[in-house]
Amino acid sequence: MSFSRLYVSEDVDNKLRVLKMRTGLLPNLLCRMGFCLSLSEPGIPDLQLYSDTQAREFNRYTLTGQYDLFFFSLLRERLAEDGLDTEDSLEPQFKAHISRGVGLIYQRVKSLEDIQRLQAETQKYAAKL
Repeated sequence: MSFSRLYVSEDVDNKLRVLKMRTGLLPNLLCRMGFCLSLSEPGIPDLQLYSDTQAREFNRYTLTGQYDLFFFSLLRERLAEDGLDTEDSLEPQFKAHISRGVGLIYQRVKSLEDIQRLQAETQKYAAKL
């Protein structure tokens, strides 16, 4: 994995700004949550939907922190399940899952209390695995 920078679109950047105002959570935490939420969604994210402008830049390690290996292990497993090349698809799918996940959170979270509800839903999903 050679990439160290991740760029998200203007749409994702705007959603992150609104979500920060709604919840007080930092964008890197929202991206982590969105990534995990997107992985639980069926279907492969459409790369064309998330490849427009480069409005916000993240350092990959700011996003993933000490859990970098964990996040990318989850992504590799998902790529294998989806029948995608685990190396060539890694960077674009990481961006696509973050972008799709931020959109999902944006739709579902209007306040910090909604984060707790979303966490409970996630725990129910994980228990089924």
